Amino acid sequence: MSSSSESRPPIKLVVLLSGGGTTMVNLQQSIQDGTLNARIAAVVGSRSCLGVERAEELGLKACVISPRQFSGPEEFSESVFELVRAHQADLVVLAGFLSRLIIPDDYSGRVMNVHPSLIPAFCGQGMYGHHVHEAVIARGCKVSGCTVHFCDNEYDHGPIILQEAVPVLDDDDGDSLAERVVAAERRIYPQAVQLFSEGRLKVRGRRVSIEESIAD
Repeated sequence: MSSSSESRPPIKLVVLLSGGGTTMVNLQQSIQDGTLNARIAAVVGSRSCLGVERAEELGLKACVISPRQFSGPEEFSESVFELVRAHQADLVVLAGFLSRLIIPDDYSGRVMNVHPSLIPAFCGQGMYGHHVHEAVIARGCKVSGCTVHFCDNEYDHGPIILQEAVPVLDDDDGDSLAERVVAAERRIYPQAVQLFSEGRLKVRGRRVSIEESIAD
C-alpha cells in the first residue's frame, strides 16, 4: 500500500453476492493483511447462501434481499441501493452476484465486478461461472482470464479496469481452468478496489486510466 493511501480513511464497501462468498472472503483477507484500505460495511445476498453465512462468521453485517420479494428488477434494485446509501458506501462490489441490478445515477462509476473471461469475449447474459469456462474450452481458445470492470446497466459492458490472462491447457476441463482463473481474480480484484480507494482510476468514455499516486 502506498504511503499516500495509508493516510486516507478506508473506503466503505457493500458486497453483493449470490453464492459461496469466496470473493468476499478474499477481499476481507486483503483488508486484514493491510493490502486493501477498505472496510466491508455490509454484505447483501440475493438469496440465503453460504456467502451470507461466511460474512456473519467473519463478524460482518449481512442480510438477504431476494428479488422474488419485488415486482421486478427496478424495485429490487431500489431496495438494494437504499441499503447501500444507508451504509454510505463508497463502492459497491459484486462478488458472484447473479441478479439483475439497475444502477442509479448516484452510483454510476461506483459499482465494480469481476468477470471470469477477457471481456468482450465470453460475456453477456447467461455467461457466468462454469458456463464461461466450458464455452472457452469448447471454442478451443488458447488463453482465457478475468476482467475487473465498472458496471453499467448492460451485462459485462462497463469500462475495463484490469485484466489478467491465463493459459488454457490441452487437458483442461471446466474445473481446472476455473482454478487458474479464480487465482487471477483473487490477485486483481483487490488491486482494482485499492486503486479506486486511492482515487487513481479515471474513466474517460469506455477507457479507464490508472493515474500516478497522488500525494496528500
